[in-house]
Amino acid sequence: MKLYKVRFKLVNILFFITIAGFVSSCGDSEVDPVTGRSSDFEMVPQKFPITPGIINEASALASSFTMTGYIWTLLDSGNPNSVYLLSTDGKTIKEFNIPGSINHDWEAMASGPGPAGGTNYLYIGEIGNNNPPMTATNIIYRIPEVSDISGSFSQDKLEKITYSYPDGPRDAETLLLDPVTKDLFIISKEMDKANIYRLPYPQSTSATITAEKIGTIPSVVFTTDGSISFDGNEILIRNYTSVFYWQRKSGETIGQTLLHTPNKTLITAAEPQAEGITFDKEAKGFYTLGEIGQATSVSLSYYLRK
Repeated sequence: MKLYKVRFKLVNILFFITIAGFVSSCGDSEVDPVTGRSSDFEMVPQKFPITPGIINEASALASSFTMTGYIWTLLDSGNPNSVYLLSTDGKTIKEFNIPGSINHDWEAMASGPGPAGGTNYLYIGEIGNNNPPMTATNIIYRIPEVSDISGSFSQDKLEKITYSYPDGPRDAETLLLDPVTKDLFIISKEMDKANIYRLPYPQSTSATITAEKIGTIPSVVFTTDGSISFDGNEILIRNYTSVFYWQRKSGETIGQTLLHTPNKTLITAAEPQAEGITFDKEAKGFYTLGEIGQATSVSLSYYLRK
């Protein structure tokens, strides 16, 4: 989405919505009883400048589980059908074509397990749908992650998960992969709500799936990206002003966790058109990255866990 003036107005609205709920939702530090990890993160991030011109419209982030020190990003509509490997110091960017795919409006991605044991996959969300007429179906591309910066993606390994919503077309920019169950979750991007939709594993790659509507996330609107930790115990979802954080309770599904009010609302540092977010692969912290919009440059931000 490139409607910068509209987004500026929406950011102002979201800021006041967030501030109104911040006192009640920020909470004290909580330690996950399963992992022993704190829910506190540094709110002044480490910043790594990104050279302008290559990934100006980064719309999502996902950690690489096959290459240490790298994360993946992608660009939205009007850009190549490629993903980009970004070093966590921001100094290296490499483009990888996804042969056999089409970038109509890529807006989300996830990284994690899939149908083949011991293989890590990238999930590329062709789920943006903000230009009328909205499409009735959406696609999630699934492909094994390359394990070497000199490698390439193979078209014969590309799979297409095609789905529709049970309540009509939706715009979305958040794709979550539960690494425990391998279920996929899509969160709609709407001004007044964030609906949760589930594609249970194993997802068909030959027929159109009707997503299961789980419900609505309380107190969260206009979502732009999300991430689940490597062990499935923590969830992050963001919009243009804030990051929302959940700890998954023992025995809960991801859908059940997201039906609760977030454990915390994190007021992160301002960045142009805040979109991408991902836990690092060991959940020691999380990265964020925005689209350049009308700014002159952007930086990859890292929020270390306390």
